[in-house]
Amino acid sequence: MSAVPPLVTLHVWRVPRRALGGALLRMAVDRRRLRALPGVRFGKLLGTATGTSFGPGDADLTRYAAVLAWDSPAGGDLGPAGAAWGRLAEQAARVDLTPLASRGRWSGREPFGDPRGGRADGPVLALTRARLRPARALTFWRAITPVARELAAAPGLLARFGIGEAPIGWQGTVSLWRSETDLTGFAYRQPEHRAVIARTPAARWYAEDLFARFAVRDISGDRAVLGWQEGER
Repeated sequence: MSAVPPLVTLHVWRVPRRALGGALLRMAVDRRRLRALPGVRFGKLLGTATGTSFGPGDADLTRYAAVLAWDSPAGGDLGPAGAAWGRLAEQAARVDLTPLASRGRWSGREPFGDPRGGRADGPVLALTRARLRPARALTFWRAITPVARELAAAPGLLARFGIGEAPIGWQGTVSLWRSETDLTGFAYRQPEHRAVIARTPAARWYAEDLFARFAVRDISGDRAVLGWQEGER
């Protein structure tokens, strides 16, 4: 069982369409660079999606993200790779997080350890990630579409978007909530979401999956790149 990292950071960049070639190059060369940064115990460089359907047609080629777990609460500096993304980006944001709960695996690892029973007094972030079984991907996308529609109007939702290591087969979501009560209300009381949870064991959609919940320590940069809901601050 891995230890709980004292800091997890989410970095998100929006690049102009004229810089898409540069962004794709950075996606190719920066994956290992980020994982090799001093103090990084786990790191993923990700594409994103709008979060409206979570299917393969939902990809957003102008937005990219990185999730990193650090050995020190003073971590978060992405070094030359971060500087290169900053030069490409027209919008950028960073979210500092403390793990509260995590179950499952990501690339065979438990990146956020095994936090137990943590509580947040303010906003929380939920991260889901799954590697779909190819033969079951279509039924998963059909099942999740109603959930995506309901998520957009969920009380207390501050922002949401999709994430993935590849456009097809690697599905994930990031959602920020005003409070744990709002997140729990959607996760366990929203009918469409409850139905998907109930179907999951029998449907065997996932070859690997992870769900993690974090306390939001700080948000810096342009919140619009996170998909911030209009009217929320």
